Amino acid sequence: MLRQIAAGDLRSAIATVKRDIALPAVLGRICPAPCEKVCRRRDLDGAVAICLLKRHVADADLASADPYRPPCRPATGKRVAILGGGPTGLSAAYYLVQAGHACTLFEAADRLGGRLWTETTEEELPRDVLQAEIEQVLRLGVEVRLKETHSPLPLGEGQGVRAYSLKTSPHPNPLPKGEGTFNFNAVLISCGATAKDLATAWGLPVGQRGIQADLKTFATESPGVFAAGNAVRGKGMVVRSVADGKESAVAIGQFLRGLPVVGPEKPFNTRIGRMEGEELRTLAEACTIKPRPAVAPNAATSEKAVEQAERCMHCDCRGLTTCKLRRYAALYHADPKRFAGERRRFQQDLRHAAVVFEPGKCIDCGLCIQIAAREGEKIGLTFVGRGFDVRVAVPLDKNLSDALTQAAAQCVAACPTAALAWKSSGQ
Repeated sequence: MLRQIAAGDLRSAIATVKRDIALPAVLGRICPAPCEKVCRRRDLDGAVAICLLKRHVADADLASADPYRPPCRPATGKRVAILGGGPTGLSAAYYLVQAGHACTLFEAADRLGGRLWTETTEEELPRDVLQAEIEQVLRLGVEVRLKETHSPLPLGEGQGVRAYSLKTSPHPNPLPKGEGTFNFNAVLISCGATAKDLATAWGLPVGQRGIQADLKTFATESPGVFAAGNAVRGKGMVVRSVADGKESAVAIGQFLRGLPVVGPEKPFNTRIGRMEGEELRTLAEACTIKPRPAVAPNAATSEKAVEQAERCMHCDCRGLTTCKLRRYAALYHADPKRFAGERRRFQQDLRHAAVVFEPGKCIDCGLCIQIAAREGEKIGLTFVGRGFDVRVAVPLDKNLSDALTQAAAQCVAACPTAALAWKSSGQ
């Protein structure tokens, strides 16, 4: 998102944000920004204003003539009842509909949004912004039933999956021809702390905080019944409730497709850990060296947003989606802590105009050395050192710009771990 903002591509930025966050304009105003607390730049000259930039992107999208609408898969024929239209229910509906599942939001109040209306002020969260973001969820085709009291009851097996009926009463809107019962393939309980009473009436176990559910899959002991958000946590940040909605949608989707319900996939990751001041300054060499500006919450102009986004030090890996080491580590269940030892200090070589080299990611496969030789590089690359100390380097005390004058693109494309990578993602 930050790099897309820095490039002025807000349309791509909102698509990136909404892959994981259904309500970015809301969270951009009320989230306490835990992401900024772990921003590496925080220990250097102030964290990047990630939360404010998220809000900037979302506000620009809402103000546009054509707000972003994610693609939705073909209809699966499966229906999900979501009990509670607060941040968890709205988020779950947003991602379930994208997966092709029909969703009906049942809300006891006369409007959607739940605690977003009652636990915030107009100054903290303008009501027009909240309503506009709710509308972005509903425009995907989510059905809404307001002022509903509900009593879901298991019906038994139906076409290979357990179906549920949801009895509603009274209903302010016209019911389907004489019907007061709706059948669903799965149910998500997301009506906050009040879910305890519903769960007790339904026979679901209730703990001290809320409904007892697996916090990885949000599945209850009743097949096809899920619970998330404050319905299971009792109390928590809105950002956590929104995340629960997305993650529970993944688990519900697995259930509806007849797959093992395991929840969201956790990709293989390794992290450097805490970096020292010298390492942070080295990391910051590739980005704008400016302290965090004092930006008022309502003054995130495009110019200031670009300036702020350019402060990102790119501490994420440039090869997140392409790293072969990551892919095989996940495939073979590698444990990066099994042989823990002192890590190598962070280094990066920025002397090439377009390419960055991070020696700590290099696995000494030698592909770049072969490619440079094949392409006729006069200096090229070579192995230096012996045994465990062998490493890829530029010979004759030259630098990377001397080594890769014409083979840079091929070397970047071949590098299995993005140790050699483009400085800019647009290259």
